[in-house]
Amino acid sequence: MSLNEEVELLRQIPLFSNVEPAKLKLLAFTSERVTFALGQMMVQQGDTGDAAYIIIEGDADILIDTPDGPIKVATVGRNAIIGEIAILCDVPRTATVQAKTQLVTLRITKDLFFRLVNEFPQMAVEIMRELARRLERTTAQLQAAISQNK
Repeated sequence: MSLNEEVELLRQIPLFSNVEPAKLKLLAFTSERVTFALGQMMVQQGDTGDAAYIIIEGDADILIDTPDGPIKVATVGRNAIIGEIAILCDVPRTATVQAKTQLVTLRITKDLFFRLVNEFPQMAVEIMRELARRLERTTAQLQAAISQNK
């Protein structure tokens, strides 16, 4: 994939939709392309977060550790961003992410991610929207699980 194709891919992600093309080109250029094989762990729950990942190709399962073993809570694909909570909040990784298929990602370091958020406040708004959507889904899933157990 060329640099221009990566810029076009980044522009399709709501988080980066308002970032000017020159900055997206810098982001694409300074990000590392990382490939994960089927079944490989991208991030492990509890680890320190040093980077976020954007999925370019493939699918990944989001797994939460429980006393009874890992539970799959979601599957994400192209354009999904992984690992931003750990770098935003300075908390350990909140989930394990495992490649469901071969996965091609862009790895964005914590420093670069924060530089972009500082330069483009709209990114912070998009991050809040995404986190709110995830919280809404999680709350609905929790309510459904509680209803089933009654």
